[in-house]
Amino acid sequence: MKKSSSKGDIVIIKKYANRRLYNTDTSSYITLDHLAAMTREGREFKVVDAKTDEDITRNVLTQIIMEEESRGQTMLPVNFLRQLISMYGDSMQAVVPGYLEASMDSFRRNQEQFRTAVEGAFAHGPFAEMAKRNMAMFEAAATAFQPGAKPAEPQPPQPAPAPAKSDGEIDALKEQLAKLQEQIEKLSK
Repeated sequence: MKKSSSKGDIVIIKKYANRRLYNTDTSSYITLDHLAAMTREGREFKVVDAKTDEDITRNVLTQIIMEEESRGQTMLPVNFLRQLISMYGDSMQAVVPGYLEASMDSFRRNQEQFRTAVEGAFAHGPFAEMAKRNMAMFEAAATAFQPGAKPAEPQPPQPAPAPAKSDGEIDALKEQLAKLQEQIEKLSK
């Protein structure tokens, strides 16, 4: 799929009456899977009805979520969906979209801060390699819950790190663990 000249450009997708989607940037017909991939890549797009020019992006994004959920890539718990439906028509309905968007932004920031904290805490210690492998496993687990994620390929087992040989190394490790705990506590607040 060809990208437009500037990553900040909004790609216009036209949806025709026969349900076909046309990417005006690449001059080609695409599928909902293409739109899902564009979303994961951070590409901005707007879906418009080809006949009326009405913006139907929200409907198409909801359709992508429905497709992902029907494929077994469930992320939305039934209780959450019930609560969301119950908010329609409620006096708080206008507040919900902003709250959900802020919550998701916060979740993504916390995920990045956690990754940075773990990498920083173990950068130079005797368990640096083990921490990197654990971080890779954590990232694989996190991406497994994202729509359309592919299962991670199994990694060959790595040899265990050599045991610490001195009290100084043990003290350094304890200090690194204490710093990591402090960073995790800051992130959880």
